[in-house]
Amino acid sequence: MLPAAAPAVPVRPPSRASSPAAAPAAAVQFEGRILFLYDDPDLIRRQLAGEDLAWDPALPLVDNISTDEITPGWVCFHFDATLGDYSLVGLRGGAILAGDLKRGGFAVIVSGKSKGCGSSRETAPFSEQAAGIQLVLARNIEKIYGQNCQNIGLLTSTDFGLIDRIRRGEAIALEEFTAALDPVAADIVRKGGLFAYNRARLAGDVQPPLLTTPPRPMTLVEKIVARNVIADARSGRLGAVAVQPGDAVFVRTDVRFSHDYTTAMAQAAFHGALGATARVNDVASVFAFRDHLTFLSLVMPEKHRQMGLDGKAALLADIQREFCRVQGIRLYDETADGRGSEAICHNAVLEDLAVPGDIVVGTDSHTCTAGALGTFAFGVGSTDMANTWYTKDIRVQVPESVRFVVTGKRRAGIAAKDIMLRIMATPFIKDGKAIGKVLEFTGPGVGALSMDERATLTNMAVEAGATTGIIEADEVVLKWLAQMRPGLDVDALRPRMLRSDSDARYLATFEIDLDDLALMVATPGDPRNGIPLADLPGPVKIDIAYGGSCTGGKMADMDMYASVLRAAVDQGRRVAPGVELYIQFGSQKIKQYAVERGYLALFAAAGAKVIDPSCGACINAGPGVSKTADTVTISAINRNFPGRSGPGKVYLASPLVVAASAVAGYIVGPDEIVGAHANAGPDDV
Repeated sequence: MLPAAAPAVPVRPPSRASSPAAAPAAAVQFEGRILFLYDDPDLIRRQLAGEDLAWDPALPLVDNISTDEITPGWVCFHFDATLGDYSLVGLRGGAILAGDLKRGGFAVIVSGKSKGCGSSRETAPFSEQAAGIQLVLARNIEKIYGQNCQNIGLLTSTDFGLIDRIRRGEAIALEEFTAALDPVAADIVRKGGLFAYNRARLAGDVQPPLLTTPPRPMTLVEKIVARNVIADARSGRLGAVAVQPGDAVFVRTDVRFSHDYTTAMAQAAFHGALGATARVNDVASVFAFRDHLTFLSLVMPEKHRQMGLDGKAALLADIQREFCRVQGIRLYDETADGRGSEAICHNAVLEDLAVPGDIVVGTDSHTCTAGALGTFAFGVGSTDMANTWYTKDIRVQVPESVRFVVTGKRRAGIAAKDIMLRIMATPFIKDGKAIGKVLEFTGPGVGALSMDERATLTNMAVEAGATTGIIEADEVVLKWLAQMRPGLDVDALRPRMLRSDSDARYLATFEIDLDDLALMVATPGDPRNGIPLADLPGPVKIDIAYGGSCTGGKMADMDMYASVLRAAVDQGRRVAPGVELYIQFGSQKIKQYAVERGYLALFAAAGAKVIDPSCGACINAGPGVSKTADTVTISAINRNFPGRSGPGKVYLASPLVVAASAVAGYIVGPDEIVGAHANAGPDDV
């Protein structure tokens, strides 16, 4: 059934003067059309062509619209109002082309569950706002995307009852958009954005609510927040006896970082709000990375070159380099010999920068990787980063925690990736109930994991919609830090190794029994599509096998690739004809580890192509990306949203499955190559 045409309503283009971002008011009137992102691309095209459709709750809306679909990677080379010309051009079905959203005169956009999942890129809501959108309506809003909307003055709501009222031309009280927010977020919306709010906060003109939470049992993240909460913005006084979920606070940060996709946008906001001579607060705790676009030139399509995007991408690196030079920021740059980056940001934060008990923020959703060290680490947008350059603190609504207790013993061939794909396939995660929460991983099954394997769990917490993932620091962490950072006094870190109280309150607790865990894969389209590998409908032939990224390019991952490929070479086998296997390191330290163990020669003998450190194919910016829609990839990366690694179909799996599938030519478990002796890599790495 197709929706009938909507009643005739005078359509006026969105007025920026009446935009909530430009002039917060007691009520907001939306002067434009409503775009329903129905699951049928033809219905979207009809609206873009000028037809106003009625709201039909019986018709499915598009769910899980990722930020990769709102602003695909190549669109993010822009960081100004030009983004409005390209908003939603990556939406599945190809219904929205360049300029369509902006030309349509839409003020409201409506979609289904989990709007804004995936990357923390602030280009996504900014592009919608620049195209004229004033209100985003969805069944639920992903945490980072929603916070980015608040920061720039783009309203959001999950109240579909607004649709008819907006169609009638009714002015909606601003309080209807702030009622469900914490007090700080509500004040940010009322002020029209984060910079305006922070100026008022630091001047004492507006105050976050007084923290009055009495002593109580606390989770690990709650304890870290309580230790670092800003008790007085003017003096910088820290600490509180306790916090609880829902408390709206600002916390002092220990590590702040951005990368080449985001630094330019953040510095534009920083200078735009504070002036060209503004200086970063406590520059020693600020870092930048040239890690995302290092190998872009090797895979950029000719049509994008003709659009001048190669120059735009190079400009992002130039702006970052100059900003770091002027400010004195430590930049992890390209290597002098042109062999990739010094490190992917998340690998470097683990190897070089963070310690237990830290609060780590970065302009990347996978900042949560550092939770493996026992830190509270989470991704933020460019405006949040620009503000924390200014204040050194970051706003937090204390999140609820969800505990995953991992028990039993891994059988041969089971890796942390299998554990995480199983967790993400639970109804709790798939229904969006983890959005904005903390995933705390615990139990003997977690304690038995190596540091690198723990990082796989925390890295992918954001794929569940969570704010972060975290694991209590223990002796495994201290031993690993001592290996990674010679000279570091690890004993001095013991007071920072916090523990959740035994009677702390959790939103929910789940048990994952490793004795019953099967090899897992996530089918194309969403990392929450996890199923047992054995449930795949027949052999799935592959064209590309990719082992790399922050998730699959660690030292233990190299051990896993090597364990399978060594068995293959010993049997006289190598990568199957017609398949390309790429193995990419997460940092120069990881590459050196592989060199010292003879892995490079082994990988070459097996027919794998080795790539120096960079995010690469994980973000459609390096060797290993697909070029056609019918290309099938098995990948060790963290997400497989449409368009993430090219137009093809991407299955997610562990490094063991990736390597075994490369040799077999179709998706198989490692026992098909190694036999009963497959393992998940040494736990002492």
